[in-house]
Amino acid sequence: MSGKRVLAEGKYLRLIDDNSWEYVERRVGTNVVGVMAKTNDEKIVLVEQYRASMHAQVIELPSGLVGDEDDHNESILKAAERELLEETGYAAREFRKVIEGPSSTGLTNEVVNFIMATGLEKKNGGGGVGNEKITVHEVPIAEADAWLRKKSESGLCIDPRVYIGLYFLKSQQ
Repeated sequence: MSGKRVLAEGKYLRLIDDNSWEYVERRVGTNVVGVMAKTNDEKIVLVEQYRASMHAQVIELPSGLVGDEDDHNESILKAAERELLEETGYAAREFRKVIEGPSSTGLTNEVVNFIMATGLEKKNGGGGVGNEKITVHEVPIAEADAWLRKKSESGLCIDPRVYIGLYFLKSQQ
């Protein structure tokens, strides 16, 4: 017996039952971007924001949905450019896709595209759009592990994708 059925549907997500396996789908595509942004003086650009699902402040890579601005033809690199500028206030001279993969195979069909952004230039203060209240952090790559450890010890959540970003930024130095 096979079949996929919608159990519940909201504005942004739907809950699916597929042969007794429940998972979540995004209503607008499956692709998200995670931007690994490096300043000219060897800092990683990170964002901090409250995430209701965690009931906590979370340190993350600048990230977002591909096509969330009603542009369903938006490319992955255009989404990375848009998200980086919205969240951090930085524009980049170069965007390059490094790797992609599922974000949580047991929970969702979402795919994360990791994008390297270099040649940064600060255009504005960032902070996000709408009701987002994003704090931008510029952390020396060489000091990032200790900085993240301190943030974690103080009660903030660290998205593991940050460590993926650091791995790729450190490997290209």
